[in-house]
Amino acid sequence: MRVLGVDPGLTRLGIAVVDGGTGRAVRAVAVDVIRTPADDDLAVRLLKVSDAVEDWLDRHRPEVVAIERVFSQHNVRTAMGTAQAAGVVALSAARRGLPVVFHTPSEVKAAVTGSGRADKAQVTTMVTRLLGLATAPKPADAADALALAICHLWRAPVRNRMAEAEARAAELARHHRARLAAAARQIGTVNR
Repeated sequence: MRVLGVDPGLTRLGIAVVDGGTGRAVRAVAVDVIRTPADDDLAVRLLKVSDAVEDWLDRHRPEVVAIERVFSQHNVRTAMGTAQAAGVVALSAARRGLPVVFHTPSEVKAAVTGSGRADKAQVTTMVTRLLGLATAPKPADAADALALAICHLWRAPVRNRMAEAEARAAELARHHRARLAAAARQIGTVNR
């Protein structure tokens, strides 16, 4: 499976493509940071993000897009820009019919380092090790994008099995309710 991982941001947006193999084997395909000047108009910055993401989608043809879920930040303006950039990425993927999955920062950290409280240096170190990279990806936004893709590759099979189990449970519940309703109707007919 090929995953496009995105660490959203308006000034710096980390973007990476990782291929997953059998088991936990992962391979980095590409990684970069999309930058937009802070003095540009917001609409222009979002357009630049959109154009760059569209180019990545065309070049690398991922099967799914994993985006970091925007969590509460102290700076509302930063949170808004991050959410807007994430929305642009999700829209670009949706236009192509690609599934979009949002992962929380702690979920990504736990998947890659084993601890949901890992710091950026620990995430970068583990991403470098897991992907067998000669040098650590910089800046941290690039490493975070790689970590998002790895997280999705490792968590997707579990999520898929959970979704299948939930769908099966719902189907069994519908079948059971239908049998109960039929039995109740039959009892009502006999009692008349």
